[in-house]
Amino acid sequence: YGRDGLAPHISEETLNFHHGKHHNAYVTNLNKMIDGTDLAGASLEEIVNAAAGDASKAGLFNNAAQVWNHTFYWHSMKPGGGGAPHGKIAELIDRDFGSYDEFATQFKAAGGGQFGSGWAWLVLKDGKLAITKTPNAETPLTEAGVTP
Repeated sequence: YGRDGLAPHISEETLNFHHGKHHNAYVTNLNKMIDGTDLAGASLEEIVNAAAGDASKAGLFNNAAQVWNHTFYWHSMKPGGGGAPHGKIAELIDRDFGSYDEFATQFKAAGGGQFGSGWAWLVLKDGKLAITKTPNAETPLTEAGVTP
């Protein structure tokens, strides 16, 4: 979608900055870090998981995880989107949160309560939907049994 496609919810200026600067920097840095290494042909998920929990690979993890997190974010939105979902996800939200409104309240609280930079996530854990949040580049992608 175009950079103005999410207005008025996310402005073109915000999208230009967030996608064109932040996300682009993570992609550029990651590509430089893996160039010529055994990770050059790996999937993004493989790179994130290979670097997770290894302090000597913190830079690699931070850049790879932020590329993954941002890509997930961009793919979660579309022009004219938003509002209450339909179908299976709506059924699961009603089952696990009681209502879409309750889910939205909890999700907004998780995002708004995140100190500094980070992410609020809707995840599937142990067969149930849950809301979690991660600081900085952390991602539920590295948590066993959790699907963002």
